[in-house]
Order: sequence, then structure tokens, then C-alpha cells
Amino acid sequence: MKKILVINGPNINMLGIREPEIYGNGTYRELEKSILKWASDLGIEVKLFQSNHEGAIIDEIQAAYGKFDGIVINPAGYTHTSVAIPDALKAVGVPAVEVHISDPDKREGFRRISYIRDVCIATIKGKGFPGYKEALEILIR
Repeated sequence: MKKILVINGPNINMLGIREPEIYGNGTYRELEKSILKWASDLGIEVKLFQSNHEGAIIDEIQAAYGKFDGIVINPAGYTHTSVAIPDALKAVGVPAVEVHISDPDKREGFRRISYIRDVCIATIKGKGFPGYKEALEILIR
């Protein structure tokens, strides 16, 4: 059975509260339930992880080495600021898919920069919660 690590960065735990006109009304708990259902339907095991702290995200990526077949990562605000997260992804060599609930390319200029994109096998953006399902499907192919 394939094992996928799903990492969510800062403020994802505020879904349903933070800017619902951009991110929708669904809560983080609803996102977690959806991911677990999709994983079950796809016959894969997932581990869910969320942190507002860059170092904790890096620690989780490094801990995935040799244990996971893929990583789904929504680095949120760290997409545009972190070079340490893509370095960690490169170091472990686990295939990763970048996911964004909104489409950062249709927002403020600074959001169009992704330091993560180049180290991922795919990027899903602007598809809401179902973007995570698409990312899981990409990783199991």
C-alpha cells in the first residue's frame, strides 16, 4: 500500500475563517476528512501534518525519507519565501506535488513566485479542496 504524507503550511488550520471569499467556507477539519476519504477510496495510506512553523515542516519532510512514497505539500505563505523547504524536498528525493486551494498566479504579484514548484513533479492550483485528490492521484500513478 502506498504511503503519502500530506503537509499543510501556515494558516491552513484557519480555513473557513480566513478570507472565505478566496479559500471558501470549508474548514480545515473538513479538508482533513476529505483527504482521508479520498485516500481510502484510492487504497492508499496518508499521514496528515499541519504547522505554522517552517522548521517543523522541514523536520516532517526529512522524517519522510525512506518511509513515504510521495508528499502532497501546500506550503501556503512559505511558497513565496522559503528556500529551506525545497532544499529539504530535494534532499529526501520523495516525489512531491505542490497544491494551492486558490490560484496564486491570479493574486498579488508576490504570490506568483514559488520556490517549491521547481522541485515538485506537478503543481495543482485554484481547484479548492479537490486539488488534494488530484495530487494524490498523480502520486499513485
